Amino acid sequence: MAKKLKSAYVCTECGADYPGWSGQCNQCGEWNTIKEVKLGGGKAERERAGYAGSRSAVQLLSEVNLAQAERISTGLAEFDRVLGGGIVTGSVVLIGGAPGAGKSTILLQAIAHIARQLPVLYVSGEESLQQIAERAHRLQLNTAGIKMLAETSVQQICQVLDEEQPQVVIIDSIQVMYTADSDSAPGSVSQVRESASYLTQYAKRSGISFFMVGHVTKDQSLAGPMTLSHIVDAQVVLSSTDDSRFRVLRADKNRFGSVGELGFFAMESSGLKEVKNPSAMFLSRAEKPAPGSVVTVLWEGTRPLLVEIQALVTESQYGNPRRLAVGLDQNRLAMLLAVLSRHGGIFTGNDEIYANVVGGIKVSETSTDLAILVGVVSSLRDRVVPYDAVFFGEVGLNGEIRPVANGHARLNEAAKHGFKKAIIPKSNKPKDGVKNLEIHAVGNIQEALAVLADL
Repeated sequence: MAKKLKSAYVCTECGADYPGWSGQCNQCGEWNTIKEVKLGGGKAERERAGYAGSRSAVQLLSEVNLAQAERISTGLAEFDRVLGGGIVTGSVVLIGGAPGAGKSTILLQAIAHIARQLPVLYVSGEESLQQIAERAHRLQLNTAGIKMLAETSVQQICQVLDEEQPQVVIIDSIQVMYTADSDSAPGSVSQVRESASYLTQYAKRSGISFFMVGHVTKDQSLAGPMTLSHIVDAQVVLSSTDDSRFRVLRADKNRFGSVGELGFFAMESSGLKEVKNPSAMFLSRAEKPAPGSVVTVLWEGTRPLLVEIQALVTESQYGNPRRLAVGLDQNRLAMLLAVLSRHGGIFTGNDEIYANVVGGIKVSETSTDLAILVGVVSSLRDRVVPYDAVFFGEVGLNGEIRPVANGHARLNEAAKHGFKKAIIPKSNKPKDGVKNLEIHAVGNIQEALAVLADL
């Protein structure tokens, strides 16, 4: 008699395990996300034990080979930047994005370039081979070296890989793949996790690089168990900006490069084209200056990025003023308003305040603090901030303006785009200055407001 498979209950959002079903996950607080998972066992599980599917030898850390493997270029410099310089041999990259974002397009462009020098394989589990061929023809790609396979069984896929020996493989998509080791239906929590684990172990054992396409949920996060993010080496997300022509590729996880790195593309009829100057993309400002509009310099990954922050201050009509932030941390906005009231002498407790980062960029660093406060004061006083002024700096709870990383590179980026004035923290002021840029170094909010009044 076959041994009955054991079950576990796993949260599809955070991956937490439970001995039985519950309506709410105690770890992430989500409701109705705990699903039953059939646990594999026996010979199949023992054969696949370990990081690479087999037992490894014990080594001294001092004897580990530090030679870095040569990376494979995708042919798209922005894509290579997000990956950390190209594709690492034996790596597994999970790429997600909303339907129509361009996941299949960018991967098809990349694999067409790689196929010129290396053997590749495109595995499709959703679209027919004819649909992919039509897309490649529309993009005017050279498809002579691209081998295709329509299959959803990971065991069958690995058998084909043993025969073909490609260097780069695309799995489109991981949600429709299944493994014979799990009795669950394709697309379930256990099937997605087991299929990704099986392919990852094969990649480490064979040295083949994998790209896995992942679906997204309503809130634009990658679908499936969170353990999928821990299995793969890199996780990147392709998303649209407020302007539907542009796409942003962000690295949420990368074992071989910088996390938070951004790549910018423009969607054209011939496919995704790299945007060499992303700052210009986010600085398409209105012809007529308006109060509350301020430019700041972010540091995304390994480069500076100029973006516009807009603030709107209006009298509350209902006695309960709202504070709404889009692209910014709403709690940080509330804290900055408290600092502005305590140390700047500007009270906004009876006003509704809205802050927005133009272009759909999500800001995670604190260098925008000064720009946010300047935008709020500009809108409150109905006074336009000069178009040629740029602001950056972290604001402390005592009203001090604290320095930020890579200040000189931010100033150079602002000067390159024609800005003439920069209001920055004192500690970020360069000794030799920056050509064609008038720098105002401030130490606290009072000094910043005084400089703003003289601009």
